[in-house]
Amino acid sequence: MESVIVAIDGPSGTGKSSTSKAVAAKLGLSYLDTGAQYRAITWWMISNGVDVSDAEAVANAAAKPVIVSGTDPARPTITVDGADAAGPIRTEEVTSKVSAVSAVPEVRALITELQRSIAKGAEQGIVVEGRDIGTTVLPDADLKIFLTASPEARAARRSGEVKGADVHATKEALIKRDAADSSRKTSPLAKADDAVEVDTTDLTLDQVIECVVTLVDERRSRDAAQAEGPE
Repeated sequence: MESVIVAIDGPSGTGKSSTSKAVAAKLGLSYLDTGAQYRAITWWMISNGVDVSDAEAVANAAAKPVIVSGTDPARPTITVDGADAAGPIRTEEVTSKVSAVSAVPEVRALITELQRSIAKGAEQGIVVEGRDIGTTVLPDADLKIFLTASPEARAARRSGEVKGADVHATKEALIKRDAADSSRKTSPLAKADDAVEVDTTDLTLDQVIECVVTLVDERRSRDAAQAEGPE
């Protein structure tokens, strides 16, 4: 099979991570969770006493942490300065502050270059998920998919991941994050013009995975036919 780069974008709670990992595993591709990288740099800022509400302070510190992402879909890893950050980056504190950190242009520039280098080095191809992959990070991706879902469905999914979570509060937090991510000046959350939109509201995870795998297979078949040319 030819190498293929798949960009999967969309807001939180649409099933991006679960779908992307499963699709990458099924198709023998690498996998990159770009959101984890922004969480990692946010965690580093918090841990090192950087005021994340001070964009200048965040910009000045942005190049200091060394973030390394493992791309095995069965066991994706992320380290910061050599320390395992997979658990710490999922705390509520990081979740509440990641939008502010990721809105800083210097942070986005550094992380974007990191993401591009990882995608370029994926010999068999890669599934990259995030919020600006198809529009900014990998505008020439072979296939772009934008996952959506109703705020209610997204909140229910997110609340199910956290024991004792309040669905209404989760919904309000998601809507607030959507607004922050969509309105930031640098690389806002947006659907690429040539992206395929998939509404996951009424779909099971397996159905979403099947849909995306089918889209990748169709793209590969189309590319193969074009490569062969007219007989």
